[in-house]
Formats: sequence, C-alpha cells, structure tokens
Amino acid sequence: MTPTTVLCLYRVREGEVEAFSSLLAKHWPTLHAAGLVTDEPARAWRSADREGRPVLIERFTWKDASMAARAHERPDVLAVWEPMGALCEDRPGAVAMEFLDLEPLGAADGA
Repeated sequence: MTPTTVLCLYRVREGEVEAFSSLLAKHWPTLHAAGLVTDEPARAWRSADREGRPVLIERFTWKDASMAARAHERPDVLAVWEPMGALCEDRPGAVAMEFLDLEPLGAADGA
C-alpha cells in the first residue's frame, strides 16, 4: 500500500462555517475509525477566496489510493460527507469541493 495525501478545498457557504467546522471535526475520526486513513491526524485551515468568501482546507492521508472509493461505500462516512456537501457551494470557475492528490517533489517539498 502506498499512502496518498490529499488536499481538500471546501468552498463553504457564507454563514455556514461553524456548522461545517463541526462536521470537519468528525471527518478524519470517522475515516480513521473505518481504517481508511493513516494514523497521522488531519490538519485543517481557514482561508478565503478572492471575494472574501470562506474556504476551509483539510489535508490528510489515505492508506492508499483505493480508500477514497471504499469510503463512498460506507454509511458512516456518507453520514458526514452528505451534510458537508450541503454546506458548500460551486463558485464561478470552482467546484464546491475540490480534492487534490499530492505528490512530493523531493527536497523542495519540505520533508
């Protein structure tokens, strides 16, 4: 198994950051309890897009690339993902939730 680190960008609706943050606090623990992610806890940040609208960012590591697909089969994970999705919005040129698989560059990646 080759772990896969992912960066998640959540474009949260105005006024929904607190509700989304509560769900985000449950996200990694749910994935971890399901055996889908590594033991390294997720990290999360708050940012804003160019118009000042909230963007929450999360980084965590799947045990391997197949785990994201497996997560879609788990009711416990979907119980967190579905309300998360409802609190996000598409924006011009950007989808509501964006997921980027990260690949280390070597010495420049800060590792």
